Amino acid sequence: MEAGPRDTEQRAAVRGNVPGEAPGLTPDGPDEAEGSAVEVDAAEVEVELRPQRRLRIWQLAPIVALAAVGSLMFAFPLAFGSGDGGAVVAMLGLLISCCAAGWGMMAARRVGYTWPGLPARGSGERPNWRALALYVVFSAVLVALAVWRVARLR
Repeated sequence: MEAGPRDTEQRAAVRGNVPGEAPGLTPDGPDEAEGSAVEVDAAEVEVELRPQRRLRIWQLAPIVALAAVGSLMFAFPLAFGSGDGGAVVAMLGLLISCCAAGWGMMAARRVGYTWPGLPARGSGERPNWRALALYVVFSAVLVALAVWRVARLR
């Protein structure tokens, strides 16, 4: 089960708008404790006990290392022309770099980050078609330039 935006769920629960739950209950218990020794202070501040969902250094380090190795494998054979195997090493480096990029995007998506122009995961909104078209064109140009550059090595 994946955690979503926390304060919107709590506000809906306080209003009693959550389907399938009893009205007047919050995720922490009843709204007010009438007739009991426990008094609820209106100025009480709720503190989130769960840690924030963000990428940690131990999650980013292997992604960055893989991207660096892949980009170096792609760049050096192209820059220095290392014989017949240069095109193969360059394409392998490009593949490793693309794998690192995909791994990074999936890790960011699990944390809740989105690309500009695209809605948050599970929001029900439609993505902006202009942003999607721009991403597709940009990716196609990058792939075409990389393949063209490696093909020139032969």
